Amino acid sequence: MTENYRFTETQKFRQWWLWFILAGIKGVMGFFIVTQVIAGKPFGNNVANNISLLVAFSFMLVLSFLFFIMKLETRISDRGIGVRFYPIQLKFRTYNWEEIDHVYLREYSPITEYGGWGMRYSFVGKGRALNVSGRVGIQLVFKDGRKLLIGTSQKEDVMQVLSVLGR
Repeated sequence: MTENYRFTETQKFRQWWLWFILAGIKGVMGFFIVTQVIAGKPFGNNVANNISLLVAFSFMLVLSFLFFIMKLETRISDRGIGVRFYPIQLKFRTYNWEEIDHVYLREYSPITEYGGWGMRYSFVGKGRALNVSGRVGIQLVFKDGRKLLIGTSQKEDVMQVLSVLGR
């Protein structure tokens, strides 16, 4: 049985500053590798061994690839709200309306409330957050008191769908 989604959204990490930082780190590391590993000239006084440089550079390549394929997917249907933070979550987690006490849109501060973007946990009672960019989110408050904030870049569309669903 296929579910009829009233709203779907996919967000990806495409902020220029993130890619600038990752490219800068890889560029510096690449310079070190060319200088030391390929040209054979040790770089600096406290020289890292070649294996360490190559492992660190490989780690940065994998990290960049993960940021490139990461995406936050949100689906709203008559049944509830589904969310997936791929590739960390391979399957959608659907929160049925029956388990949600209330849902609303709100502006938030990713840095001060959750410590940044991604899969985040607040230590000041705000609950969990799944976000990629921006400052607007769908706040879920569950009947058992848990909270989940899902970032969105389509505030008006979400408001319309929640209104149509009577939420």
